[in-house]
Amino acid sequence: MDEHISKTGVRTPSVRDRRYAIRYPFAADVVLLDLETGARVEGVTSDLSLGGCFVCSSKALPARTRARITLTRREQVVEALAVVRIVKARVGMGIEFIDVTESCQTVLMRWLEQVRRNR
Repeated sequence: MDEHISKTGVRTPSVRDRRYAIRYPFAADVVLLDLETGARVEGVTSDLSLGGCFVCSSKALPARTRARITLTRREQVVEALAVVRIVKARVGMGIEFIDVTESCQTVLMRWLEQVRRNR
């Protein structure tokens, strides 16, 4: 992820930092598995979109880590390949979905539609 520093020393978001889908408050259990090292991190989502989520966890994978993410809510499961885009120490990680199967995409869309209806 490219970071851009302005002349005043302030970090400005790069294109990759900008969300392209609205995130909605959403709680699901999460397991992240680092594809390179096999490290496993568990947590809970605080928000969700078609493009990613934020995972609350006291442990975090490093930024740019590619992982398999599994979200579980009420016995429904969404699995995807993902990448860690941002890490907030002792808070959690911003995750971008890279590849979601069609069946998991359907579940993801159903979850988001339920959240939109209940707002």
